[in-house]
Amino acid sequence: MNLALPEEYQLLRDSIRRFVDRELIPINAKVEETRTIPVAIIEQMKAMGLFGILTPQEYGGMGLNTVGSCVIQEELSRANLCYPLYLSGNIGIGTLGILHYGNEEQKQKFLPRMASGELMSCFALTEPNAGSDASAIEAKAEKRGNTYVINGMKHFITRGDISDVFTIIAVTDRSNRRKGMSAFIVEKGAPGFSIGKIQDSMGSDICRQCELICENCEVPSENVVGREGQGFEIAMRVLEEGRVSQGARSIGLARRLIELSREHAKIRVQFGQPIAEFQAIQWMLADMATELYAMRTMVYDTAWRLDQGDRNRARAGMVKLFCTEAVGRIADRAVQILGGMGYMREGPVEAIYREVRGMRIYEGTSEVQRLIIARDLLQNGLKAIDCD
Repeated sequence: MNLALPEEYQLLRDSIRRFVDRELIPINAKVEETRTIPVAIIEQMKAMGLFGILTPQEYGGMGLNTVGSCVIQEELSRANLCYPLYLSGNIGIGTLGILHYGNEEQKQKFLPRMASGELMSCFALTEPNAGSDASAIEAKAEKRGNTYVINGMKHFITRGDISDVFTIIAVTDRSNRRKGMSAFIVEKGAPGFSIGKIQDSMGSDICRQCELICENCEVPSENVVGREGQGFEIAMRVLEEGRVSQGARSIGLARRLIELSREHAKIRVQFGQPIAEFQAIQWMLADMATELYAMRTMVYDTAWRLDQGDRNRARAGMVKLFCTEAVGRIADRAVQILGGMGYMREGPVEAIYREVRGMRIYEGTSEVQRLIIARDLLQNGLKAIDCD
């Protein structure tokens, strides 16, 4: 088994890494202070094709596979989580439903403009009374002739305030629970559709969350993604692939934290010697590096399997569970190694520490991942982790 990156992806990684080191890391303090990504940087990302990583070339994208997407998201995260989050709708959950389940007309209409960055997109499932229990959503869609009328509210929708295209999950048959949910493409400006309040979080909020409100929102029937009643399946497929992306982002953040911790430990002198000479610091660094190695192995093995058509919800859940919890532990150790400088807002570690805390919640909490993994284990044994 060889998990080394193909040469073309090594070259891609090196190119993105140079962009991160030269353009993104130097402006981190400004980005955190202003809570915005400079327009010039967004335009550079568009020119590099980063809004169309997974979109096939026939629709104007780069046509990369999951491994390639993970390479790019890992490197961008090393600068700041805001960059892959800003791209996330167009390279992930906001686009994957259309990419995997959309008809040709929908793909032709939306994918090229998403890949170029002309249109921003997002995915809307979560509601005030439906988080981990996605089947409890209350937003409903009623068909009236050739139109669906949607009523309900979504919240905690990342990038909702800047998006132009929304994939919204709503109930079309209340009696059928999971098989009674459907996915709809709602465009900005649709009758009855509006953005609600912006929801501030403990993170940096460079990519913000917000409410989406549908009040007799009219959507043409040709905007149904897949078929009516397929919404839950689409949501789970989208989230499954998104969880692998979460793992890749965790790797990038972990790398940055370890780099900062290592540099600080070598130059910070206490009791007459660099703190890197103390066994307590060495053990923390060793644990951080070991967890990073485990994260990388899990993510790229799972990504490779996805590219071979080997989908497994439990395996994706393991990636999400382990990587987001591991980067949380790594962030905590980084704060401890840097001491006061790790705790102060003037340094980069404090912001990362706050940001990674949310990763254990969105796109499926750690507790939900444990449920998925345990149920699969009880039903299928160790199939998800067998090296077949």
